[in-house]
This record gives sequence, structure tokens and C-alpha cells, in this order.
Amino acid sequence: MSVSTTGSFDRRRFLTVSAGAAFAATALPGCAASVDDGSSDGDTKAGSKTLTVMSSEDEKKELQTVGKALGIKINFVARDETKLNAMLAAKNPPDVVRGLGAVETPYFAARGLMTDLDPYFAKSSVLKPSDIDPVNDVWRYDGKKQGAGPRYGLAKDYSQDQMLWYRTDLFEAAKLDLLSETEPLSYDELLELGKKLTKRRLGKVKVYGLSASGLGTFSQLMGMTASTGGSVFAEDLASVDFSSPEALKALEWYLEYARADIGPNVANPNPDGWDWPTYQAGRMAIASDGYWFGGAIGGDPKVAEVSRFAPAPQLGSNRISPCFGATGYWIPKDAKNKDAAWKFFEYFFGGKAAEERAAGGWGIPSLKSLRSKMPQAQPYQKQAFKVQEQELEHFSVLTFTPYAQLAALDGVISKVLPKAIKGKASAGKAADELNKLMNEQIAKGKELVG
Repeated sequence: MSVSTTGSFDRRRFLTVSAGAAFAATALPGCAASVDDGSSDGDTKAGSKTLTVMSSEDEKKELQTVGKALGIKINFVARDETKLNAMLAAKNPPDVVRGLGAVETPYFAARGLMTDLDPYFAKSSVLKPSDIDPVNDVWRYDGKKQGAGPRYGLAKDYSQDQMLWYRTDLFEAAKLDLLSETEPLSYDELLELGKKLTKRRLGKVKVYGLSASGLGTFSQLMGMTASTGGSVFAEDLASVDFSSPEALKALEWYLEYARADIGPNVANPNPDGWDWPTYQAGRMAIASDGYWFGGAIGGDPKVAEVSRFAPAPQLGSNRISPCFGATGYWIPKDAKNKDAAWKFFEYFFGGKAAEERAAGGWGIPSLKSLRSKMPQAQPYQKQAFKVQEQELEHFSVLTFTPYAQLAALDGVISKVLPKAIKGKASAGKAADELNKLMNEQIAKGKELVG
């Protein structure tokens, strides 16, 4: 399937947003105003034929197709954090915005910038609450935590992002057993496999044994810590603590992984920019990417033949398999064309466009009624579907702080960890520096939220 119709490459592009641009967003309006309940049009332009949508470039073609089907002109605006924050602050936002529900909902909802969509869902004959996959709870926020309260957006599809894709040809060449379809590896076992699968020539890595990058280092550390029963964030989400035993264990693992030089890391990033080109070329044995990665694999029959899917590894005994993206759309509170925006929602998430996405294998559909559309024609698709269905039992929502954006926290990691990796500093010392810098940013963000 053509990537241009999926937008899935944007999952990686999102991670390139500068920390500075993300942190600038803490200047957005503070105390949350009353949230629009969708019961009145306000300044909505009834009958307007133009809809402004901020999204990724690779989804532009699909959006234009949706607009044509609805008889609405799509005014496309390329996704840009700084521009979005400026438009929101000026109360002149796009009508629809693409975002990552898992990490963005608390931030924008806490600032009163999102439209409460519950009244729209209640009236819809297309998007019925009973049909919405539970992952969409990441798009809910009750003022204190994620997973409860009003629904502010919807995922176009999702994955459990710490699951593993691997190449059987590289495993067989290394004389290693294939991975279990039901029992997760421990992170220690994963690390040892990564070391055995790594190939070097003249001191340089030619085949990565493992990519543990997922959707960014902070998200990975967050998930690993949760599998030990701990949390990177404090209960009030107003600080992080990488010095806790659980978070420190995750940090120690990551430092060992990076120093072993068996896969891309913050001190030595993948020159290809993300996992797929490397995996496709046979230069990566294991990729820590969710079900969505299968959409890319499906475009190369030779790679598909040797690809298999496995459960998310666990650092501790609290088995979880989180989602760090749940990429979808939301409608800003000050959007001028909410009726057209909702028509877009119904077609994009519940119409033909949604059916085609589900069949492409780029993610688990947002509606349970579309689950049967997921591809199972090829052997690798059947295997991946089976493993994914079993993994759903272990899905959980990991609440993200409303006081900072993911890119800002990953920016701190990119500043601190390379020094620790190359300088052999202890995990404890790295944790102290992460705590200091991240908590300074979170505190400034908290001051701006009433």
C-alpha cells in the first residue's frame, strides 16, 4: 500500500520536532476556560465548503480524497508545532488538527483548547461510543488524568508500540530460535539477543541486532518503568523521578543497550532516520515497533516472507503493552467550522476512508466493527494478526503529564544521555540531571495551567 495514503511515516517525523519549539508552547493560554460542548454553532460558518486541516504532508492526498467525497474543499496546512501553538494562542486555529492522543491530549485539554466531542458522538449514527475501541481513552481527560472525562479526539488507528518485528532469516543465520508468539521476552533476554544478532565489520556495525527506539526514548523508558510496577511521573504528574528504583532500572538498561552499540540510540542515531529502510535492507534484525510497521513490510514481499511479530518485552512482572501514539484528529475549541469538521470525522473515521486504512495493515482500526478488515491474506499477516489479538489483553493507558510536551522531554534526553553514554557516567548521575532539567520545564508549564 502506498505510504502517501496512510500518514504512518509521520510517526517518526513527529519525533524530529525541536524541543525548543515544543517548549515554546508552554506560553499557550493557561487556566482552562469552559470547554465547548458542541451544542451550539457559535461562530461556526454553517454550510461552509472549506475545511482547514493541519496534518502531515504524507496524508495530504488522502485528505483531499476525503474532501472530494464530502464536497468540501480541504485547506491543507502542514503540521508544525510552532505554527499550531501560535494559531491556538491567536484563537484562529485550524478546524481539524492531527496529533498523538496518547501524549498530547492532557496538554491541550488542560489549557481549554480542545472541543468536547461527547455531544457529537451522542448524536452520531456513524461513530457510536459502543463501537469505539478502548484505546481511544487516551483521547479523554477529566482535568486530572487521562482515560476518563470528555472525549476530545479519535485515533485513526493505533498500535501497541513496544511490540517486536523481527527477521527470521537473520535469526536463522545466527542459529537462534524464533521468538514466542505468546510469552514476552525479558529486556535482559532482548539485550542478549541484540548482541548476538549484531554484525560488525572493521569495528563498525553493519547489521543492527536491535532497535529499541520505538516512538522515542522517553516513551520507551516510560513503558519499561510501568512494566516494573512504577511510574516515571509523580502521582500528580507535576514532576518526573528517574531516581526511583523502577525508573532507574529502565535507565540502566537503556545505557547498557546504547553502550553495547547494537542499535540506534540517542548518542548514535540511525543514519536512515527511522527503522524501516534499515530493516528492509536486512541491516536490522529486531525492530521495536508496533503492528503499524506491518504496513511497510507488506509493501515488500521478500521482507514480508521473513518477518514475524512478537509480544512487547517486559522489564518487570507487571505485564503491559502500551500505545504511545494513537495518532488521530481533534477539533480546537476556537475552530470556526465545527459542523464540517464533524462531517470530516464521520467519513474519515467511520466511512470508506477508514475501511481502506484498516485493510492496509498500518494499524488497528479505531472502530471495533472494522477489526475484521485487518489483513490476513498473507502468512505474515495471519501470524501478526494472531499475535496482536492476544496482545490486546495487556493494553493499558499510561497517563502523560499535562504540563510539558513529549518533544521537550525527549529534547532533555537528547542533551543528557549522550554524555552519560560516552562518558560512562552512572545511571544515578544521569537520573539526577534528567530530573533537574525536566522538572524545571514541567514547573514552568504548570504555572501556566490554572
